Amino acid sequence: MALWSVKRSVGKNASASTSTREQGMSAEDSALAHLEGAGLRLVDRNYRTPGRGGGEIDLVMRAAGGTLVFVEVRARSGSGHGGAAASVSAIKQQRIVFAARHYLRRFRAPPPCRFDVVAIDGGRIQWLVGAFDAS
Repeated sequence: MALWSVKRSVGKNASASTSTREQGMSAEDSALAHLEGAGLRLVDRNYRTPGRGGGEIDLVMRAAGGTLVFVEVRARSGSGHGGAAASVSAIKQQRIVFAARHYLRRFRAPPPCRFDVVAIDGGRIQWLVGAFDAS
């Protein structure tokens, strides 16, 4: 998952104040808290398909009605260039759908599903319900 990175210069040595991975986990934690506050329940986190070239799902949630919600979390320091939501490209969507289909193999009868995006722009959280579909 491509996330923004903040770097600070300290004297001659420039170092990352927080790693991209730490920032990604922080964004996912914020998204998770937001979704749980809205009544969704965490089922799985950072689900990856086996092998290279597959996909990853940041959060798999269960809505009150039983719908399985595959959530992509995107964070940007600001809303320039379309912001976090705009960074979920068609290729990224295909990878998420691929991972979701792989995830659903564990169910004999798959539940209703949807694909949401939680976009965090400069600390502002926007939850896009049904942001894209599997077609």
